[in-house]
Amino acid sequence: MDKTQELIDAVIKGEEDKIKLIIMENLSAGTPAKEIMDQGLIAGMNIVGEKMESEEMFIPEVLMSAKAMSSGVELLKPHLTEDEASASGKMVIGTVQGDLHDIGKNLVKMLMEGAGFTVFDLGTDVSPEAFVEAIKKNDADILGMSALLTTTMPKMEETIKAISEAGLRDKIKILIGGAPVTDEFSDKIGADGYGPDAGSAVRIAKNFAPDYS
Repeated sequence: MDKTQELIDAVIKGEEDKIKLIIMENLSAGTPAKEIMDQGLIAGMNIVGEKMESEEMFIPEVLMSAKAMSSGVELLKPHLTEDEASASGKMVIGTVQGDLHDIGKNLVKMLMEGAGFTVFDLGTDVSPEAFVEAIKKNDADILGMSALLTTTMPKMEETIKAISEAGLRDKIKILIGGAPVTDEFSDKIGADGYGPDAGSAVRIAKNFAPDYS
């Protein structure tokens, strides 16, 4: 693909107009949309996630990159097959019942989309039953749950129990996060992983299965 590094740099810098221009030039030159997505947009957002994890980039910069990258994805979508558009997997995400905080969840959603996942965002105050229904409906590979209040953390365990009772536990990986959440809590409730920040959450999600790497 022509201008691959330019596209990666534009994603990192959050240069929306430049991203669109490079994509249009490459599409006009006959470059496959999947190649532009993988080698340019996703490669750029992978670097953004790493820089966030190492504190070389901060939330406002990451949000700018994610927004710019999303505009590029929208431009490419009509040129992608359904399988290509969700090549990394499908994720259901939401903040647990009783909790209305969503900044961290929204950031994880953006970075997951940037990594090539199709994300179904249920919003905040999501009941265990709603999580189960969304997993079934969307044939999800990963569930991401967020909690910012210690009082709502038990809803994560309730949700995992509901997923098990629905016979879905062996079909999905469960990733949790939020300020009061810890590795120990993740192990205790039977989650598959804990992401202390959005960058690490994406890295863990991609490592869940060979298909996501």
